[in-house]
Amino acid sequence: MSQLNLVPAPGYILVEPLEGEKKTPSGIVLPDSHEEKPLKGKVLAVGPAVMTDAGAKLEPWEKVKVGSIVIYKKWAGNEYKPEGSDKELLFVKFEDILAVEA
Repeated sequence: MSQLNLVPAPGYILVEPLEGEKKTPSGIVLPDSHEEKPLKGKVLAVGPAVMTDAGAKLEPWEKVKVGSIVIYKKWAGNEYKPEGSDKELLFVKFEDILAVEA
């Protein structure tokens, strides 16, 4: 992918979803129509802190950095397809990140 010059809005992380497995652990190949949305992705950019309604400052988790592999909620994110690219990216809220791969 060419250089992407996007800075996520406060409270968001830009993620490139990783492809899910195309076969089961027992080796059965799944058709494309059976694919679920991936729940894992590579962090491309991290937005700044956001102020909550209660007035608290919500910072991104310190382990979430550009290049990290994160696991996010199943229906998290807003899809974005950069012009001239065939990949869809996701803007995911800080609170929708469940884990970071170590």
